[in-house]
Amino acid sequence: MIFCTQSNPLSGCFRTFFRPFLLLFSYSVIQLFSYSSSAQSLRSPLDIPILLSGNFGELRSNHFHAGLDFKTQSVEGKAIYAIEDGYVSRIFVSAWGYGNAIYISHSDTIMSVYGHLQRFTPEISSYVKAKQYEQESFEVDLLLTAADFPVKKGDIIGYSGNAGSSGGPHLHFEIRDMLTDEIIDPLPYYSERIKDTRPPQIRALMVYPVEDEGVVNGSQQKRKFLPASSKTSQQTFTDKIEAWGKIAFSINIDDYMDGTTNVYGVKEIVMFVDGEQVFRSYLDRFAFDESRYLNTYVDFEEWKEKKSLYNKTFVDPGNRLRFITSKNRGFITVDEERTYQINFRLTDAYGNTNIVTANVTGKKQTVKKSDISDATPFFWNGENNFGASGVRLYIPRGSLYQQLYFRHLVWPDSLYLSDIHTLHNKPVALHLPAQLSLRILADTIEAKRQYGIVSIVNKRNTWIGGTYRDGWIDADIRELGVYAIKADSVPPKITPVGQQMWTKNGVISFRMTDNLSGIATYRGEIDGQFALFEFDGKKALITYKLDKERVSPGNHSLSFTVTDACGNQNAYQTTIRH
Repeated sequence: MIFCTQSNPLSGCFRTFFRPFLLLFSYSVIQLFSYSSSAQSLRSPLDIPILLSGNFGELRSNHFHAGLDFKTQSVEGKAIYAIEDGYVSRIFVSAWGYGNAIYISHSDTIMSVYGHLQRFTPEISSYVKAKQYEQESFEVDLLLTAADFPVKKGDIIGYSGNAGSSGGPHLHFEIRDMLTDEIIDPLPYYSERIKDTRPPQIRALMVYPVEDEGVVNGSQQKRKFLPASSKTSQQTFTDKIEAWGKIAFSINIDDYMDGTTNVYGVKEIVMFVDGEQVFRSYLDRFAFDESRYLNTYVDFEEWKEKKSLYNKTFVDPGNRLRFITSKNRGFITVDEERTYQINFRLTDAYGNTNIVTANVTGKKQTVKKSDISDATPFFWNGENNFGASGVRLYIPRGSLYQQLYFRHLVWPDSLYLSDIHTLHNKPVALHLPAQLSLRILADTIEAKRQYGIVSIVNKRNTWIGGTYRDGWIDADIRELGVYAIKADSVPPKITPVGQQMWTKNGVISFRMTDNLSGIATYRGEIDGQFALFEFDGKKALITYKLDKERVSPGNHSLSFTVTDACGNQNAYQTTIRH
């Protein structure tokens, strides 16, 4: 029996349970939508030549890229158009993520998304501003009906920008299948307007001997190999690869398009062993609840330690990505002294294909067993608990992608309020949060809220936080790594920006910074009434434009208050003239 508590019958657990059935119907709807689009053509969201800075499914930190990034000629303010008839069904404003974003429903099943906007149209902006004042919050997530803002194909809905977590001016664009909660690749609708004649390229090959079961070139550590290019630019691997036992591969890949220097993700990866297909990944859609599986789709250790993204051509047992098919989960058993031919076929969305060969020579080598006497086995398909002096760790079922032999190290450090705990000797991503508890060595701070767990990477502290419990701090973590307890008793810093020009320009700006736990809340008031300050998270800059409708001419009292995640607060007060 299924129990759903949300009012939308196609939300939450309903969609998850019925996704296999909805897919059949949904694909039919998408085909109809595609047929309509091919007959009438989806409008471009921009009126400039289409060039992409990012494509669908690119590998990002903890997620797959969910759409296309359209270049906007390195500037903001380009008009953004509705690609088809519909209505604005959602408006999202945040200092992070998509920043200013508009969602347009084109039917009961298809939605388009436009992110990182500089601003909305005047009508939409007025509506959003009224809601922000009503909710007394800059950040809003507004759901609308078909009667609020209907749009026709080609209507301007906003202007391109660099808002949120954007790394430069561009438009982030998505098409979503609302029945299955999936994002689909929009590129087929625009492929005729974008030129691409360049095939993907392999930058490096990683060969993995499976622990206790394989060996490569006399080593039981993974080995990296670089391709050689012939006069015809055909890639191949010429370095000696000798192996025995069970092995696997991953590849570092870049794709390219004409007219740009950007690199892109690859649509299809196929691996053949002696002509037989053993692995295939074809990324044209994925669900939101699948996106974090990227951490098992790539070599997470390489990403964390070297910022290199390697696509695995093998499947960890906890990998639930539905766009992958494999035989023997992509693992290869080298048990004959002969040459095994490994072919990687890489294909982009335009059909540009590169086939790269790596020959593995079967050579008998000794496979040594690992010393696990100091380790605790953690199983990918069950709950895992660990406890030692000053630390407790609970990893729920569904968090690990593969079995590991967990190792724990601990040492004191006077910079911290607990011992430093290393949870495993290699970076490990967790699909679901694990619960970590660390004991405070000297519980002397009266304001218990100031305690928090930090993650330590290269001597840099990143605040995790947590809650106080009888001398312990409990927090959720998403990776195994190095953790300890610190305290944050320092309030955030408020710095006026361009104060001498406030009256002349009618713009009040502050820079907000915090030493550790981060900004949690902020509030601006004029004469005791909420004032809408807009927050640019990338610049830590918050700005208020004097509103003639809400602030009359004359002198007014301004107050601005900032609170960090530990409850430390700072306030700035002054008199302004309008």
